Amino acid sequence: MTSTSPLMTGIHQQMKHLAQRQRVIAENIANSETPKFKAKEVEAPDFSALLAAQGALNGKPRVGRPRIQITGGMAALGATPIQTGTGIISDTDTSETKPDGNNVTIEDQLLKMGQVQADFAAMTNLYRKQMGLLKAAIGRGV
Repeated sequence: MTSTSPLMTGIHQQMKHLAQRQRVIAENIANSETPKFKAKEVEAPDFSALLAAQGALNGKPRVGRPRIQITGGMAALGATPIQTGTGIISDTDTSETKPDGNNVTIEDQLLKMGQVQADFAAMTNLYRKQMGLLKAAIGRGV
């Protein structure tokens, strides 16, 4: 019987999220001079399924993501529906918008890229430590 631990599943999901986020940031940087291009961001992963698998939803607080429905009034003011399924959303944390409508700032994107790198290093270390524990448990060294 093989079963992936919740920690390893969470690490896997987070690493996939970080890889997708790195691609989106690279796309933002590549389009930093494209008129009317709007910066994008990747929606944070939802770990509530992992909590549910561990029985955390039995009478305890639940982690969930709010969902927004675009109304007619919101659409009239210029709101656009979020693309579902892709996890890529408009970046609301932009520092400026250029006169041509582009809101990508290289400095902001590089800061985000640095955060992705730090988060990826943390996930890699967690993975390495978990594998070391498993090896020690089966007697194959530390």
